[in-house]
Amino acid sequence: MVLLGILPLILCQVSFVITYSQDSSPVAEFSVNVYHHLRLSENEENIIYSPLSIALALGMVELGTHGTALKEIRHAMGYESLKSGDEFQFLRNLTQAITADESQCVVKLANSLFLQTGIHFSEKVLQLMKKYFHTDIENVDFQQSAAVAEHINKWVENHTENKINNLLSSEDFDQDTRLAVINAIYFRGNWKNQFRPEHTRTFSFTKDDGNEVQILMMYQQGDFYYGEFSDGTTEAGGVYQVLEMPYEREEMSMMIVLPRQEVPLATLEPIIKPQLIDEWANSVKKQKVEVYLPRFKVEQKIDLKNQLPKLGVRKIFEEGANLAFLNDSSGNNQNMYIGKAVQKSFFEVTEEGAEGAAASGMIALTRMLVLYPQVMADHPFFFIVRNRKTGAIIFMGRIMNPEVNEVNMHDFDAL
Repeated sequence: MVLLGILPLILCQVSFVITYSQDSSPVAEFSVNVYHHLRLSENEENIIYSPLSIALALGMVELGTHGTALKEIRHAMGYESLKSGDEFQFLRNLTQAITADESQCVVKLANSLFLQTGIHFSEKVLQLMKKYFHTDIENVDFQQSAAVAEHINKWVENHTENKINNLLSSEDFDQDTRLAVINAIYFRGNWKNQFRPEHTRTFSFTKDDGNEVQILMMYQQGDFYYGEFSDGTTEAGGVYQVLEMPYEREEMSMMIVLPRQEVPLATLEPIIKPQLIDEWANSVKKQKVEVYLPRFKVEQKIDLKNQLPKLGVRKIFEEGANLAFLNDSSGNNQNMYIGKAVQKSFFEVTEEGAEGAAASGMIALTRMLVLYPQVMADHPFFFIVRNRKTGAIIFMGRIMNPEVNEVNMHDFDAL
């Protein structure tokens, strides 16, 4: 049995941007497909996940697949337009571009392969993992399940600034476990235009069911990329807003898609497609905007063994998947399959961005006169975090109910 652990740490302390790159289109298509399956299974819950993290983990697994399993992964990821094997260089180039400049936004990727001690693995596959994914390889004894779980969880914590905890447990391993593939992503960015904490106030957030919760709402007036769009029908309730907020240096950004107040997010979600995301990115214009954005934190653990088969990736989870990780001519590879695949994510939005960042000047808060477009995220919204140079979607999700924080005694109506 093979264990697949995919953990993106999303520490995003407020900021946004986006652009289209043809080179990233396969992963973009996969990203949206995953989202649509999640929204159908998560009902009215928040969603947060990292398409890039899933793509990297599946890429490592793909190195040990052939036949039906290989075809399923290539089809689900959109790699069929690429020459067989070129997807590995594509993923390598993509991660190098994303992690190239850490001066303002920090994107850290880490891959690790934990192998059962005493088992002979394919040296060719291990070398390819090192070449394309810079994978750390370590031998462990999975029969010591509690110790191995603790050891892997510590590795995860170290590579996600202690934001992802307890990814795995001793129950995830047994005497049949042969290897664990782990990917971790950590992201931290400073807003190019930061919110001033003194402008944050208690505010009502209206959920799609009509109930209200008290949240902490951040505010600023500044220059952002903004646009209003219509799908041309009544499906999405007519006009909706798109706000793109860049991080410093504008190589990374977060894009918020907000339906009208009276329109449930579920009405807008079906129209989301990679081509539409590109249209948003290419059409928004820089202008003065009043922004009301909740301070929020969202965590989620996704069972990918349940979700990936919905996208056509089934064979790797079946006995007899014939994953070619072992250097074994006796046929033991035929019994290798993915026994568990999970992704655990954490995403946080605050005023400051990185710790200790200095606040920039803001215009005083007012609700008396609206001179500029106003984005009031006081109801559910969709968001993505993308790399502008590559177009790669690092994180994708929605906020249906911001986590209730400690109440600030100030509120907007009192101003």
